[in-house]
Amino acid sequence: MATMLCEIVSAERQLFSGAVTKLTAVGTIGGLGIHPGHAPLLTGIQPGPVTLTLEDGAEEVFFASGGYIEIQPGMVTILADTALRADDINEASAAEAREAAENAIRDQAAGFDFSAAAAMLAEAVAQQRTLEELRKLRR
Repeated sequence: MATMLCEIVSAERQLFSGAVTKLTAVGTIGGLGIHPGHAPLLTGIQPGPVTLTLEDGAEEVFFASGGYIEIQPGMVTILADTALRADDINEASAAEAREAAENAIRDQAAGFDFSAAAAMLAEAVAQQRTLEELRKLRR
């Protein structure tokens, strides 16, 4: 089966480097399904799950808080603002962050920064979607 090299890199570290047969993510232009031989592309990615299908058919799920995906012949690179393995996401913390952001948007106290609260909410929801994706794979 054809493969391509995939790297997932955040500002802090490289999370993954290896051969994959498929990668899925949500780009700024919509859902992306990337297979070997995909046309070159550079686009932003939305906060959410990044799913890799490895050579042996196993799947790994990562969370990317945003950033870019670059597709070159034989290689795909995710340059994420923040990235985590889905197993490393703290579900309780994601739920608390979502609740705090929703409360901030609802209450809109003095000095309210809507864009910061909306970004916090989007990241918390994306982490929860990533955990849901991981659960689907484990069923």
